Amino acid sequence: NTDRVGMIHDGESRFSIKGKPIHHFLGTSTFSEYTVVHSGQVAKINPEAPLDKVCIVSCGLSTGLGATLNVAKPKKGQSVAVFGLGAVGLGAAEGARIAGASRIIGVDLNSNRFEQAKKFGVTEFVNPKEHDKPVQQVIAEMTNGGVDRSVECTGSVQAMIQAFECVHD
Repeated sequence: NTDRVGMIHDGESRFSIKGKPIHHFLGTSTFSEYTVVHSGQVAKINPEAPLDKVCIVSCGLSTGLGATLNVAKPKKGQSVAVFGLGAVGLGAAEGARIAGASRIIGVDLNSNRFEQAKKFGVTEFVNPKEHDKPVQQVIAEMTNGGVDRSVECTGSVQAMIQAFECVHD
């Protein structure tokens, strides 16, 4: 709910500057040094954990994993295309692997990401820059009509369209 400007439970903001409330965006407040949050929004981490690594795991991987397992919900043996192989995309690929997808096609403009993506379950890779036709057409040809599920992890409108159009009818 993007209209929500305060906390879920009481509608009040926990932030202010010179007595004027500052409202949350989508329930997050990521640039604060200190904050008050509901206990359900907190996860304790080992103090020895390197924060530059933990931040990627806590946001990117869990977002992609959750989107795949809880929204796309691929079934065992199905095919999945993952657009974007950054942290969110790797999480999405891992979710497809956990769900038992038989083919996980990673789509990224950076071919160097494929080797790392294999560790997260990606079985095939497509770089749209290496083809003379739209990537959704490439994927449709690879899969005899399109994938069963597609997860877009870049935020690019063009990639969103491609991800939608590569799913079979």
